[in-house]
Amino acid sequence: MRILLTGATGYIGKRLLPVLLKEGHEVICCIRNEANFRQKQSWRGQVSVFEVDFLEEVDTGAAPLDFDVAFYLIHSMSAAINNFQSLEERAARNFRKYIEQSSCRQAIYLTGIVNNDELSTHLESRLRVEKILSESTVPLTALRAGIIIGSGSASFEIVRDLVEKLPVMVAPRWLETRCQPIAIRNVIQFLAGVMLREDCYNQNFDIGCSEILTYREMLQGYAEVRGLRRLIITVPVMTPRLSSYWLYFVTSTTYELAVNLVNSMKVDVVCRDNRLAKALGISPAPYKEAVRLAFDKIQQNMVVSSWKDSLVSSSEKGSLAEYMEVPEHGCFEDRKEVPVRHNTVEQVWSNVMAIGGQRGWYYGNLLWRLRGLLDKMVGGIGLRRGRTHPERIHSGDALDFWRVLVADERNKRLLLYAEMKLPGEAWLEFRIVEEAGQLLLRQKATFRPFGIGGRLYWYLVLPFHFFIFNGMIRNIERFRPPGPIEEQVKEAEEINA
Repeated sequence: MRILLTGATGYIGKRLLPVLLKEGHEVICCIRNEANFRQKQSWRGQVSVFEVDFLEEVDTGAAPLDFDVAFYLIHSMSAAINNFQSLEERAARNFRKYIEQSSCRQAIYLTGIVNNDELSTHLESRLRVEKILSESTVPLTALRAGIIIGSGSASFEIVRDLVEKLPVMVAPRWLETRCQPIAIRNVIQFLAGVMLREDCYNQNFDIGCSEILTYREMLQGYAEVRGLRRLIITVPVMTPRLSSYWLYFVTSTTYELAVNLVNSMKVDVVCRDNRLAKALGISPAPYKEAVRLAFDKIQQNMVVSSWKDSLVSSSEKGSLAEYMEVPEHGCFEDRKEVPVRHNTVEQVWSNVMAIGGQRGWYYGNLLWRLRGLLDKMVGGIGLRRGRTHPERIHSGDALDFWRVLVADERNKRLLLYAEMKLPGEAWLEFRIVEEAGQLLLRQKATFRPFGIGGRLYWYLVLPFHFFIFNGMIRNIERFRPPGPIEEQVKEAEEINA
């Protein structure tokens, strides 16, 4: 079977793709920027890439038109607060028009549960997208899910942040709202299971586990799985705005996602009769089992995808490809280089690729954390995103408040683009090069200021850069991990102190 997969670099798409390939299907991955897609050698011959932005009309003259099933996995809840509905509608209409000109026999859409009389703006938008897709000449199967429990999912990471960080929680009363969660592995089973089933054409199905839980019970259930004791106190005076700030500052979520989540969390998301599970022979995992499975993946560093790494297809920001060439004119630069002599090239490059997250930034971690806190206070993303894997990194990944643009193992080059709030644009680049028979580690920070404010900002932080960037490149070249990752983190913390 030939399958079109939108959102292939997103949280769900990254999980679904290997399953489709394992079943022997050929997959066309729709990507806004091909550079952000990591294709494994074993996928050759089964996977092709179609670079497309569904916010624009698809050029069908250059687009693939021969496929049987199309998955619509485009979401924009984390992209904006006020205008994401129009973005989602535009993307849905362009997708519908495209597949109607193809040989597609079925469209499959993963959406939200919408059984409440009053819906949040986010759920109303999801329902509107479903209606747009259902008006197509291509039969639609809509799978409606609530909270998805899995390593790397936005909802799970928020639960994890809250329980792991707060022994006592003073929380909003929406913690008493009911929901019906579902494990990520079951979501993938449902998505793959409905393909070309004619009894699922022009139908919508609610999918969830057998338990109906409040958000309070979900937090307490997570704490029980982790062996933690947590006290949760709900107060009636916390407004949606205060609730959003609460989530934003305590967890790794963005402010836009926090606002949209809070609005959705005030609405019960409970399934209708889940007849599809019986038809497909799927037994959804109970909530605590789903938590255990997710945490096993985290402990084994086997998180396949994370919401933080997803470049939202319906975001107005556009492709990051335009930032992959670091500008030179009108920019401030801080260049450093040291000879590679205390370590092997392989170890130095390994140190570069492990930067951020638990390992830290090799020097002045307290200052990095302070910068992350200041970023949060002005509406940025802060440092809490961390990284998906402690040692491996790929183009398109989130890395604290940076985005990985280039992670080139062969040419020993790592290029990061700043996603923190700045009066300008910033890049941080590492290279290992050979010059006159000497191996060098080069580090370059580039800042393109916006107006006078940007220039004042650069001179204000210049004294800090002197110490941080000098210490960082020196320690990257010298750092020698003593053993397992836990010991590596411990040594890194000692260096950063």
